Amino acid sequence: MNGKQSDWPVELRGVTESIIATLGPNDLWNAAALGLHAVDPVTAKTWGNTRTRRNFHRRGGGVIQFTRDPVDFVDATLSIREEEDAVLESADAWVEVEVERVDSGKSGGTNWEQWELVPIESEILTERVPTVNRGFSAVVEATVAVSRLDVDAYDVAELRARLEYFEAVARKCGGKREREAFDRIQELAEW
Repeated sequence: MNGKQSDWPVELRGVTESIIATLGPNDLWNAAALGLHAVDPVTAKTWGNTRTRRNFHRRGGGVIQFTRDPVDFVDATLSIREEEDAVLESADAWVEVEVERVDSGKSGGTNWEQWELVPIESEILTERVPTVNRGFSAVVEATVAVSRLDVDAYDVAELRARLEYFEAVARKCGGKREREAFDRIQELAEW
């Protein structure tokens, strides 16, 4: 990291979903989903003993990317995805960040750590006219529901009902990549 502060390459609001690439001890970039909380400063939480959390501790940062590819999002969320390059081909923009742990705790039996994210360098790769695809939104919500299936604080029957609903929305309102993403969710998660 070059230590020079930059700006975020996209507008952040609410919780903006992204993919973070963190460099692991094997010198491969681990891609994982990361929700960015648009406060000043921008923060994110890691839940459990994830590769992202461990790599944040080891390296002090990573490369956040913004993509609208539902399959890449599912793979980053539900599988172990390691790449030689930090930036995925589907990324529309990326930002290198330094992280600092600012809080920690436990919720629903799971340890969490909150991180402040400081942008160092960024690039916009593709500019697009924004569109709203209900299928992609359903894929994102499904990955959140799947990630909570093993957390005691959540009702499994309710989560499964949500997953069935999200699948119906993704298959009806999404395109080919959203349907492929839901096929991938079914491969990677037992629900």
